[in-house]
Amino acid sequence: MTGTERLYYHDSRLLEFDAVVISVSERDDGQIAVELDRTAFYPTGGGQPTDTGTLGDARVVHCIDAESDGVLHLIVGSVPEIGDRVHGKVDWLRRLDHLQQHTGQHILSAAFVKLFGAPTHSFRVLEHECEIDVALDDPTDERIERAVDLANQIIWENRSMTIRQVTAEEAASLPLRKEPSREGELRVIEIDDFDLTPCGGTHAKSTGEVGVIAVRSWERAKGLARIQFMAGIRVLNDYRKANRTARDVAALFSAGREDSPALVARSVEESKKLRRRLSELEEVACRVEAEELLKEAGYRTGSDSDRIIDSSEDEQVSTTRGSGWVDRVHRAAVTDSSRGFSSDSDRGSSPTVSEGSVRGSSPTVREGSVRGSSPTVSEGVELGTDSDRGTSPTVREGSFHTRIITKIFSDREADSLKHLALALIAHPNTVALLGSRDGDTARLIFARSSDASGDMSALLRRVCPIIEGRGGGRPDMAQGGGKNFEKLSEAIDLASKALA
Repeated sequence: MTGTERLYYHDSRLLEFDAVVISVSERDDGQIAVELDRTAFYPTGGGQPTDTGTLGDARVVHCIDAESDGVLHLIVGSVPEIGDRVHGKVDWLRRLDHLQQHTGQHILSAAFVKLFGAPTHSFRVLEHECEIDVALDDPTDERIERAVDLANQIIWENRSMTIRQVTAEEAASLPLRKEPSREGELRVIEIDDFDLTPCGGTHAKSTGEVGVIAVRSWERAKGLARIQFMAGIRVLNDYRKANRTARDVAALFSAGREDSPALVARSVEESKKLRRRLSELEEVACRVEAEELLKEAGYRTGSDSDRIIDSSEDEQVSTTRGSGWVDRVHRAAVTDSSRGFSSDSDRGSSPTVSEGSVRGSSPTVREGSVRGSSPTVSEGVELGTDSDRGTSPTVREGSFHTRIITKIFSDREADSLKHLALALIAHPNTVALLGSRDGDTARLIFARSSDASGDMSALLRRVCPIIEGRGGGRPDMAQGGGKNFEKLSEAIDLASKALA
């Protein structure tokens, strides 16, 4: 015998009652728990959520089934004393909702058994919908809708429902839909000439109170068919939302609601074609952009004999190099000021060229600035010097070099960044260290041509913590992202120096 008489066992529509407080305690989380000698509040259990309501001047926010210790009412507000007589009131709309969902589950589960011999293994009342896991072989839309149609037929016939208390011996002789989960006296719910099952939840007095059942979706889960359904007032609320959405979509096409699916399908197909075409054009544009970046960095592409090219409009200074030369740019860092990134260069200054600074014959090219968003180029035998934008590049004959192109973009998507990296490393002896702010995300992509050295994946993993992110990939290409886009430049600088 439990410490609390459960009034909802006998009448699911009993909403108000008087009771005596038999215990008051404080739980580990600080909540106050009140136990009564009798209650109409249903505690969480059997897949059905708790009732809420009021107890005197206090708010009942949750009820717990403590088995032999009775029902604990967790309250917020005025705390009663032991022995006080209090008035309880259950929230009707919440009780009605749960009553409809639980009764609807009985009907739908019985329909699956009647049609397909498929028992229900579990049931859950969620915030917006309900779930049942059914042992249904070969689940299809058609089979599930057959069960839904039968369930609604039983609802609209408004069949009577009765509650019976039976002993374990009596239960053993009854055609119960499922085996009882407890011993002793059982509470059995019967739907006239349709279902008989043990249950301790709240239920309707007749099937018509459920109103209607609808299945929203289903999926395979753990060898069962997991079916999302709803009943009663939830179906009405869901219909209103779905209808509003359908009307809004139809309005975008200036069409009727029934015509919108075909119009949406056509629009999606057209969008796919446009995206494919855009991707093709993006690749073409990136190849051109890569050529421009290499030229800005001081290289003429498409020739076995590279040249260092000054960006001055007035004169061009070049040194032709033979087959023994491979260029290496320590840093070609471009800041795109038109996209919100600052530039350290002084626009308009002219480069200075001095001869004889290296081994008496090789030229030293000193670039004081690069116009606009042009990259600053630093050449030297050691990659990882402390050169910055505008420092003097040095060419040393006989050294083996790889050119490194770095650039940071604003609002450039990951795919576009990847296309540019691929276009850059199509050129020999090239490493691309690219970054972008994509919305609230910092993007990085590191790539190298097949004849260049360096593990891009290891390099990326090393610098990603700077932007508070992570990434990975292959030795020749890796990409990642993080949330600190303000440190993109720092991350790329570290990567460039690390390659030394």
